[in-house]
Amino acid sequence: MTAPPALRHRILGIDPGSRNTGFGVIDSDGRHSRCVASGCIRVGQFGWPQRLELIFDRVAALVAEHQPHELAVEQLIFARDPTAALKLGQARGAILCAGLKGGLNVHEYSAKSVKLAVVGTGGADKVQVQHMVKILLSLSALPGEDEADALAIALCHAHSMGIPARKRAAASWRDFRP
Repeated sequence: MTAPPALRHRILGIDPGSRNTGFGVIDSDGRHSRCVASGCIRVGQFGWPQRLELIFDRVAALVAEHQPHELAVEQLIFARDPTAALKLGQARGAILCAGLKGGLNVHEYSAKSVKLAVVGTGGADKVQVQHMVKILLSLSALPGEDEADALAIALCHAHSMGIPARKRAAASWRDFRP
């Protein structure tokens, strides 16, 4: 019996939040992936500036512990509440700084592109994302919402690594290169 081939890339996926920030670490070769660690950074009980510090410190600790090659983060989405959007943007800033300080390449993905990569439709709901993450990573149990979203972001990046640049779909007709 031969050992499974080594997976080349370690990816840290982050689903940013001002109260709960999901994280997922996967090893992948672009076609096959396995979960290394996942969970949720819960900071909702602390005051605002301390939350940012805790998010930064926890992400920096994850980078130091798991030594990923890449950081994949969900892009900021439109929010009706400007205060919530600002807080989410600040939380993302803490995450990005922790990743960059750890020497990681940072990649950002829209929620729609993550759902499309993992479920097959950009309009998938959270339960569908959880279910597909469980299947794709052969998890024994359904991950929590924030954890599943973070793992899905990491999987989205892993899937994009496996597609040669020429074959990727153009984001706009202006990006098309035959």
